[in-house]
Amino acid sequence: MFIVQHYALAVFFCFITMLCWGSWANTQKLAAKKWRFELFYWDYVWGLVILSLLAAFTLGSSGSEGRPFMADLVQASPQSLGSAFAGGVVFNLANILLTAAIAGAGMAVAFPIGIGLALVIGVVLNYVLLSKGNPTLLFAGVTLVTVAILLNAQAYRQKAQVQQRMGIAKWIVIAVIAGILMSCFYPFVAAGMDLENFVHPADGKMTPYTAFVLFAAGVLTSNILFNSILMKRPLDGPALSYKTYFGGKLRWHAVGVLGGAIWAVGNLLNLLAAGKAGPAISYGLGQGATLVAALWGVWVWKEFKDANRQTNYLLTGMFVCFILGIFLIIKAGT
Repeated sequence: MFIVQHYALAVFFCFITMLCWGSWANTQKLAAKKWRFELFYWDYVWGLVILSLLAAFTLGSSGSEGRPFMADLVQASPQSLGSAFAGGVVFNLANILLTAAIAGAGMAVAFPIGIGLALVIGVVLNYVLLSKGNPTLLFAGVTLVTVAILLNAQAYRQKAQVQQRMGIAKWIVIAVIAGILMSCFYPFVAAGMDLENFVHPADGKMTPYTAFVLFAAGVLTSNILFNSILMKRPLDGPALSYKTYFGGKLRWHAVGVLGGAIWAVGNLLNLLAAGKAGPAISYGLGQGATLVAALWGVWVWKEFKDANRQTNYLLTGMFVCFILGIFLIIKAGT
């Protein structure tokens, strides 16, 4: 089983996580003109599940260190299995709301508000779970990220006022709810693993690979309920049917699967990094995806192209605060 042995590699993996978690939504943006987010999300979940199984039967089952996937799965306690599964359920509800906010307000808004809030709450929760890292630097970084979230929300409000758009509060509220829920999923997954020893995990605890598979099972199972409800009672637009989904073109389905796989790669690397960096730091750096997504939204998708000078100042302040906050979170673990 492949295991991270050095802090520098753990930080590198967290940066890859940041890129993956901040970039998967580009696939949703690509599909948005032809494919509603509810339909996209079914394929996203399949991409996540497939990647988790591939990782478990390859990297999670080869080498001489740690328990291979099947042996680890068999010995896992019901509490560990249930905890990782519950983490998938919580994540899925959060992520489907985040995807809705991306569709309604754009990446440059949904991510900084939703995932930025998840970073703030999640770092605190994960630090309580395992107090690893310098608390002063860690919470100074969290404070700066909080300021960045507030600047972004204000920038979006001003942009919407300039364009005379309605429904500003709706998408901000949805992003906030998504962020609160997103902050809660990681401790469930971490609780199912032995974060102190991936090589010889305690009896009943799981390796990151096994925990990820149970997490993915929770996502898939809960999506049958959550996404079915959203299709019948959508947040925006007319109701959808399963016939529409199965009638979609192959390339539209492929884009969704790719999006889920991209997110899943980031999640796997983040779980592997947690054993060396600690859950608070690995989660906090991974959620630096807010910065990556905001960059995509502002510079590639031009979501603020009609913004005035004051709004651009707010966006600049947001980026500066995010960068400084992430830097302090990294320093907290060195």
